[in-house]
Amino acid sequence: MSKKLRVLLSGGGTGGHIFPAIAIADEIRKRFPDTEFLFIGANGKMEMEKVPQAGYKIEGIDIAGIDRGNLLSNLGLPFKILKSLSRSKKIIKEFAPDLAIGTGGFASGPALYSASKLGIPIFIQEQNAHAGVTNKILSKKARAVFTAYPKVEGFPNEKIKFLGNPIRENIVSGMEETSIAKEKMGLNKDRLTILSVGGSLGSRTLNNAWKAHLNDIISKNYQLIWQTGKLDYKDIIEETKDVDTRNIQVLEFIKEMELAYSAADVIVSRAGAIAISELAVAQKPAVLVPFPFAAEDHQTKNAMNLVDKHAAKMVKDSEMQIKFWETLEEICENETIRKDMSKNLLYFAKPNAAKEIVDEILNAITR
Repeated sequence: MSKKLRVLLSGGGTGGHIFPAIAIADEIRKRFPDTEFLFIGANGKMEMEKVPQAGYKIEGIDIAGIDRGNLLSNLGLPFKILKSLSRSKKIIKEFAPDLAIGTGGFASGPALYSASKLGIPIFIQEQNAHAGVTNKILSKKARAVFTAYPKVEGFPNEKIKFLGNPIRENIVSGMEETSIAKEKMGLNKDRLTILSVGGSLGSRTLNNAWKAHLNDIISKNYQLIWQTGKLDYKDIIEETKDVDTRNIQVLEFIKEMELAYSAADVIVSRAGAIAISELAVAQKPAVLVPFPFAAEDHQTKNAMNLVDKHAAKMVKDSEMQIKFWETLEEICENETIRKDMSKNLLYFAKPNAAKEIVDEILNAITR
C-alpha cells in the first residue's frame, strides 16, 4: 500500500468485543507497521484499560446501554447518545481515518455511525450467532459484515462473510500433542482429562456442578483441570482441602490456555463466542452451558449452532442438576462420540480469521 493507513476501531464492554478488535489491529500492524490506529471506547469500561495495554491509543466517549433493571436511569440516555455522537464526530474528523472497524458494544454505535455519515468505509465483525443491536443497525451502512456463523439473523445476507472470530495467536500456533501437554501440566498422560473454563470471574453454575460431582470424578479416575475464576477460588480451595484431589487441579486463572486446551480430552465451558471459536480451533469435544442472562440469550444460539452440527452437547443452566453428569459421562465414556465431535468442529474452526478479515477489508478499500 503506497500511503500510510489510518484505521479507526471501536468495540468494547466485554473481552468478547475488545479482543477481536485488537486481533484485527495486530494483523494490520503486522503487514503495515507504520499504520496509525485509534480506538474509540466507552469511558469506565474495560477497553479503556485493555486497549492501551495492547499498545494502541484510545479515546473515550460517555455512552451506556439500556439499564433494564432501573428504567428511570435511562431518562438521560438520549442526551448521552447525542453527546457521544458529537464527540465521536469530532474525534473522527481530527483523526481522518481511511476506514473504520466495529466489533460491537456501546461505543461502536456512535463511532461507526459517525464514521459512515462522514463517508468513511465501515466494516462490522459480529462474534455471536445472534446479531447484537448495535451491529444490526450499523450493518445497513457497512461494506461487509464478518461473522463466526454462516447465517446470522438481522444482517443482509449479501454482506455476510463467514470468516470466524479472530482469536489469540497462541491458541492457533501453540497447540501440542495431548499426552505431552498432560505431562507438562503434571497430569497422567493415560487418564481422560476434562478442562472446565468459566471465564476470568468464573461460573458459579460450573463451580457448583464440580463440587457436586467431585466423588464421581475420583471414582471414574478422570482428571479435572478446574478453572474456578476469581470469585469462588478461595472458597473452593477451602471446601476441597479434605478431598483426595490428586487428579484435580484447582486453578483461579489459566495463563497458558493453549497448554490446557492441548491437555484436555473434553471441555466444559460457557458458550461465549470467543470461547467457542477457541475450542473449535483446538478441536476438543465439549459440553456447553450457556449463560442464561446473556443479551437476547445469544449464548444459547451460539451453542445450538454447534449442537445442530453434532460438534458439541448443550446443557441448560436450569437443567444442570439433572442432565450435566449424564451428558458429560456419555462423552467421556465413548471415544467414537469424541472423535466425531472433534471432526465436526472443523466446520467452525477458523484459525486464519484475522488474516482473512484483513484481506477482505484491504480488497474492499482498494477496489
